[in-house]
Amino acid sequence: MTKSKKPEFRPDDYVVYPAHGVGQIISIEEQEVAGFKLELFVITFEKDKMTLRVPTHKATEIGMRSLSSPDVIAKAMTTLKGKAKVKRAMWSRRAQEYEQKINSGDLISIAEVVRDLHRTDDQREQSYSERQLYEAALERLTREVAAVSGGDEISAAKQVDEVLTSRAA
Repeated sequence: MTKSKKPEFRPDDYVVYPAHGVGQIISIEEQEVAGFKLELFVITFEKDKMTLRVPTHKATEIGMRSLSSPDVIAKAMTTLKGKAKVKRAMWSRRAQEYEQKINSGDLISIAEVVRDLHRTDDQREQSYSERQLYEAALERLTREVAAVSGGDEISAAKQVDEVLTSRAA
């Protein structure tokens, strides 16, 4: 087994874990698992009251990444302004695709899901599963926007909402 290069993450860094969104590395610890010594990132997700331990040598392989740059945030906001692209496939297939985009951890893909599932007041009501996917994507997006801008989630949510409502006008 070859050791891949050490990731550039350090304690107190905010990172994006694909399946859970924005978390903060609180420490790097060593644990013995099945007779092997493993170096682990200890990541806390404050909002979810969850702590995750990720082997340091697997972090980049599983898609853990640093927060997006302001350029990527701007690109995500531009994506939100675009016209919703709703495929004519069955809902179960589309839902699966949306779920994959959300769990990819890619901010632009998450913005696409928010854009495609966003409903204005004059549009039909969302189904329960549609609303769940929309809220999950919106939460991931706003958390990362808040973490990058250094602001709170409420102002980030307002920023995202302004972009979404401006496209309808």
